[in-house]
Amino acid sequence: MNNSTKIAPADPQKSSKESGMRSNYARFRTITTRWMDNDVYGHVNNVVYYSFFDTAVNATLIDEGLLDPQNGNVIGLVVETGCRYASALSFPETVDAGIRVAHIGNSSVRYEVGLFKHGEDIAAAEGFFVHVYVDARTRRPASIPTALRSFLESLT
Repeated sequence: MNNSTKIAPADPQKSSKESGMRSNYARFRTITTRWMDNDVYGHVNNVVYYSFFDTAVNATLIDEGLLDPQNGNVIGLVVETGCRYASALSFPETVDAGIRVAHIGNSSVRYEVGLFKHGEDIAAAEGFFVHVYVDARTRRPASIPTALRSFLESLT
């Protein structure tokens, strides 16, 4: 895909928010692309976009003191994920990852992440993933802790 290739935004029925626009995301995290992110075609490889989604959400939760992947009682496991690409990202670029929450259940949450070239208003890609929160020891579904739920609600 070259930088001029455009694909329709993600299916609007999958989210209550308008697709593609920076203004529809609640929180942002900056991610720097790396030399190794580019593939033979000169743009960030598709698998790296999924890493950006994971990094944006989990690093934000860690920074807020809401996720401790090593010692926490509850952790989030990804059970579903997807991405729609609109334009290419490439090294060296800075990416602004916008985060929002589309749905919160008892033990699950659907995160949506938009990846924007630094300062641009239209997403280069939009994706989602669903975390099911589980007991870290038993791996059985667990209710989303109160503090985490409150934070997640601020991202809707």
